[in-house]
Amino acid sequence: MRILVKASMTTEAGNRLTRNGTLGSVMKSVLEDLKPEAVYFGAENGKRTTYLFVNVQDASEIPGIAEPLFLAFDADIDFIPVMTPADLANAGPGIEKAAKKYGAPSLT
Repeated sequence: MRILVKASMTTEAGNRLTRNGTLGSVMKSVLEDLKPEAVYFGAENGKRTTYLFVNVQDASEIPGIAEPLFLAFDADIDFIPVMTPADLANAGPGIEKAAKKYGAPSLT
C-alpha cells in the first residue's frame, strides 16, 4: 500500500538542527533508511514539512517509518493512504459496487 507520510518538525527541533549544521545530514540519513519513492519539502502551518511517499506491505512497517521522524525531528506525523492512477483504475469495480448499493436514487 502506498502512503503519503507528512512529517512536520517542531520549530525548536528544526532550528536546533539548522543552528548546529546537521539538518541536511540528519535528513539525508533518515531518507536513506526509509527509502521513499518520492520526497518533497515545504512549509505547512508555519512548520518545516516533509512529504514522503512510501510503499508498505504490512502495517507493522509503520513504526519503523515514524520513529526516525519522531526522534530526529520531534515531528508531528500523518499517514495518508494514496493511489496512483493505475490503482484508481483498478478500484473501479469497488466504486461501482458501492455506487449501486449506497448511491442516491436517480432523479430521472
